Amino acid sequence: MCAAVAGQRGKRVLLIDHADRPGKKILISGGGRCNFTNIGTAHDRFLSANAHFARSALARYTPADFLDLVAHHRIAWHEKTLGQLFCDGSARQIVDMLLDEGARGGVELALGHPIAAIDHADARFRVRWGNRSAEAPALVVATGGPSIPKMGATGFAYDLARQFRLKVVEPRPALVPLTLGNDEQLFRTLSGVSANVVAIAGKAAFREAALFTHRGLSGPAILQISSYWRHGEAVTIDFLPDHTPGWLKQAKRATPRATLVRALAGTLPERLVTALVERIGLSGELANIPDAKLAAAEQTLAAWHFTPNGTEGFAKAEVTAGGVSTAGLSSRTLEAREVPGLYFIGEAVDVTGWLGGYNFQWAWASAQAAGKALAG
Repeated sequence: MCAAVAGQRGKRVLLIDHADRPGKKILISGGGRCNFTNIGTAHDRFLSANAHFARSALARYTPADFLDLVAHHRIAWHEKTLGQLFCDGSARQIVDMLLDEGARGGVELALGHPIAAIDHADARFRVRWGNRSAEAPALVVATGGPSIPKMGATGFAYDLARQFRLKVVEPRPALVPLTLGNDEQLFRTLSGVSANVVAIAGKAAFREAALFTHRGLSGPAILQISSYWRHGEAVTIDFLPDHTPGWLKQAKRATPRATLVRALAGTLPERLVTALVERIGLSGELANIPDAKLAAAEQTLAAWHFTPNGTEGFAKAEVTAGGVSTAGLSSRTLEAREVPGLYFIGEAVDVTGWLGGYNFQWAWASAQAAGKALAG
């Protein structure tokens, strides 16, 4: 995107990628259909040490702007849920669109060779890869973070930032499944079971599906909350977000001979109900259970605490939180304040969006900001 913007504005652009073909991460995104943006994009749906850093770029290139580009290339799309937009066809359409836009700008591609070295002298950047080298007055780093290393992802951007004395906010896996220890073994036996819940970590809360896995917890609600979770902290799950306080007491009056399992039937998957009730430890008919114990059970189901022992790491993380510190970058152009001509964009920067197309929109917006700045 950045190369296309600069190229179409008259700049001579070389795009170097160590992968043998472009857009590998785009091709696997959204189950192969590329969740390319989210119509609910706003700066407060991104994590960063500077909560306002993304505001400028996002305001100047919106989801509507990207949709105009998609429409120009006659790519059919649909909204799935929560503002998430996907291709009707394939993610390949987005890659082809970007390649076409680059071609219109005369962008030259150099694929399949890792960067050997980058030097900077006399206001020029010199890049060596394979048996080739190139010089330019500007260098844009759009290499992302180390999430999904099997796709070739590395921490290259961070090493380069440090080479130029820019600070790096410690990278960590985000939008990633959480793992549970042996003390939560009961729930690890529920692999494959999912439920619509509210997941809470700190002040962040997300209502979506949670999925139990053989290693712990996943699903959209858990992936979302993982970006806010810190090791050693608890995650709170409200298993019954639509139930109001006192519902068990009402069930007791209406069906006194029902058990807690029966009272929960139909609200959650049967296997999950059985596991939860076993943990709560209330057996027998509701009529024989004191109201105070029923109230306590309600509170437990509405605020069930898990303490994950970790995450599934960068291998399973959809994105990387942290990255090149925004303190050293211009929020308007993404240029390094102390190194004129050096730009960091996209996931390489300490800006991490929610699940559902937000990180793609940050990629497009930050690319536009840098691309236009390059072209003056």
